Amino acid sequence: MWFIRRFRILSLIKRYKETYTLSINEYIPCYLLEYRAQIKKPSRIIKYIKRYLFLFLKKEINNEKEKISDYDKKILWINKSAPSLGDSLMDLSSRILLSSRNVDLLTDKKNAHIYENDLVFNNTFYEAKNLKGKVYDLIILDSYSTRTIGIKNKLFPNTDFVSMFGFFNGPEVNRVLFSFHRLNNLLGLKMSSSEINKIARPSMDISTVKSIKLPNEYITIAVGGEWKYRTYNNWDEVVAIILKKYKNIKIILVGSENGKDYAKSIMSKFPGGQVLDCVGKYNYKETANIISKCTIFLGCDGGLMHAANCFKRVLVPLFARLEPKMQLTESMIAFPEFDQNDVNNISIDAIIRNFDSASKIFYKYHQV
Repeated sequence: MWFIRRFRILSLIKRYKETYTLSINEYIPCYLLEYRAQIKKPSRIIKYIKRYLFLFLKKEINNEKEKISDYDKKILWINKSAPSLGDSLMDLSSRILLSSRNVDLLTDKKNAHIYENDLVFNNTFYEAKNLKGKVYDLIILDSYSTRTIGIKNKLFPNTDFVSMFGFFNGPEVNRVLFSFHRLNNLLGLKMSSSEINKIARPSMDISTVKSIKLPNEYITIAVGGEWKYRTYNNWDEVVAIILKKYKNIKIILVGSENGKDYAKSIMSKFPGGQVLDCVGKYNYKETANIISKCTIFLGCDGGLMHAANCFKRVLVPLFARLEPKMQLTESMIAFPEFDQNDVNNISIDAIIRNFDSASKIFYKYHQV
């Protein structure tokens, strides 16, 4: 009995360490040390105990699996813990490794439309009640948050599950690389880091999106933003310089409602027809369709940048606080700029320099 008790204690300690330790041996950019320095140990222990006890009280401990077996053909992926659009695209990016399985998705309501007619997900749900009566071989949980565990336990209390993040919670991590490495591990595929780096990017199907009449060639600039420190306020000056250097270039402004006023201001300065305003006029997938056909994408770290990555567009992205290595992978072609505090500290000259570098490789217009 003492041996069993000791084993259980050691197991609990091991699981606690997983809360702030990546479960993957490969290198993945992560702000682990920075987070540990900010959060006191008692807080970390309390968070772990809360989640472990919830699993225990819901009688889910014995349903946990370490691997996805060949017999797990029908799978439900619950992606509810991080409702932001960009995080969703990154967290689910590795689903392409499940293309031979029958996979459904339960996600946040505002993200569900992204995965309609998906190449991997057969059905997409945003209301748990619509899953009543469904039967699955396995559930993939995004994390051991009480919300995710609660949904799983209510609908499928006896179904086995695996988790992507598990108890790991708090530190920023490159979510695309984590997603690919973790699913690679769960499936036992044994793909090397170099193999993963070649394919690690988000994806999105836009085959059913209604066509929009667009120029034959153009660049896109994403304006506006949800966070002030990730909202660049000098795109009008960038546009002026690009139009001067690249005489025949077409520029399409993209973005959501929060960028409409700034887009109108930019348009008032460039009435010649070379700049087109598509800000706040289309939904996310329709805007992604516009971005998918551009030659170069300029914009801040955010949902539209992730859309550009879905279609292998060349990026000139701006980052603040979160370094480029936390969002980009080797499979992406990017000329990024970074500031510790605010994207508005990034100089116009630096953006133009990076745009010139991108255009030398991928842009066909004559520079004068």
